[in-house]
Amino acid sequence: PSPDPAHRTDRPTPPLPAGDGRVRWHDWDATLAQGVAQGVTLTPTPVPFDHPLWIVYSSGTTGMPKPIVHGHGGIVLEQLKLLAFHADIGPDDVYHWYSSSGWIMWNAQVGGLLAGATIALYDGNPGWPDASVLWRFADAARVTIFGAGAAFFTGNMKAGIVPAEVADLSRLRAIGSTGSPLPAEAYAWIHRAIRDDLWIAPISGGTDFAGAFVAGCPLLPVHAGEMQCRCLGARVEAFDDAGQPVIDQVGELVCTEPMPSMPLFLWGDADGKRYRDSYFDMWPNVWRHGDWIRITSRGGAIIYGRSDATINRHGIRMGTSELYRVVEELPEVLDSLVVDLEYLGRESYMPLFVVLRDGHTLDDALRATLCARIRAALSSRHVPNEIVQVPAVPRTLSGKKMEVPIKKLLLGHARDKIANRDAMANPESLDWYFAYADRFADRAETPEMR
Repeated sequence: PSPDPAHRTDRPTPPLPAGDGRVRWHDWDATLAQGVAQGVTLTPTPVPFDHPLWIVYSSGTTGMPKPIVHGHGGIVLEQLKLLAFHADIGPDDVYHWYSSSGWIMWNAQVGGLLAGATIALYDGNPGWPDASVLWRFADAARVTIFGAGAAFFTGNMKAGIVPAEVADLSRLRAIGSTGSPLPAEAYAWIHRAIRDDLWIAPISGGTDFAGAFVAGCPLLPVHAGEMQCRCLGARVEAFDDAGQPVIDQVGELVCTEPMPSMPLFLWGDADGKRYRDSYFDMWPNVWRHGDWIRITSRGGAIIYGRSDATINRHGIRMGTSELYRVVEELPEVLDSLVVDLEYLGRESYMPLFVVLRDGHTLDDALRATLCARIRAALSSRHVPNEIVQVPAVPRTLSGKKMEVPIKKLLLGHARDKIANRDAMANPESLDWYFAYADRFADRAETPEMR
């Protein structure tokens, strides 16, 4: 941690900025110290509870990102509730959640200041100079609460990283995860590769309301693959097709009562139509979030992925995360993406795209192994129609797999409407899928695909 900026002696204090007011980043702490020394005071400006605070953009997992406007009061309440109560963060903690500034978890990390914590920000690539760099950063910054997207942890697990061997993580007491479901195997890896007494507390919510629907609780037991509880003040249910709440069954994640941080409006959505169509299209006055969830009989919750990216093979509906778990258990497979293409008057066609570890290629033997594993763990109906090796899986800035945009692409939607490259972590990956879509469109007219 840096020394108190008011007592820095390693460089002269620059004058306060003049002109356009810009300050060089590495001079900011000294400039701030000089302002304090000159008696500059902070003067808060009172605003209404629902005064607009910021515009954040949805991740783009289902198409073009939505510009979401939140209010001051709702954000402060939800952030304090999530961080202080559910994440158990307080003044003695050093809090780091790896995120780019384009993901709502950046805002949630800064929100740690509301709970009195010290926040540790990392500016850089989490895979350079090697995949252990964030764990060494956590050591150097004396981090006590460490969070990242689920893809970060599963990627470390696949790469054989053992954080406890490269960093002193004795101060670390909790691990957080979000962005996509954290599989049970990753829980086991965290306890094996870091420390077996760590509290693993994933959350699931959304940029849409800058909060969580289900999260951790320091008073409850942890069950691998399951979030511990529904959040305080969040009337979350799993709805069946009839719009009735169910327990121990997979259903649509809904919130049946308002929460303080739900959007004020979407920017440019003057009549509110896009807002209503995005969240209230299925049941009147019920927020449908677009995820599959199972509320367990012990009060926990399991997320199964996007409900609009559902596999619905021959009448059997399943979340994509179940298939990913089976496929990505193979050491040769680094990443995967599946889409179920449903056509009017035709049977569904389901391609599975796989990213393989260096040195491996998708041959007939590996295809047969993948199909056999899917058949044994799920059912013969969920065996894909084809398996294709790809260079990368398209992901949003928050690390989510872009299943729905790829599905739309292969169903013939306009390419400039399916995704915003600026909202992607790897926009160059789309080029391969565009080329595949051209070949796929030609094949779709052949008798075997009709």
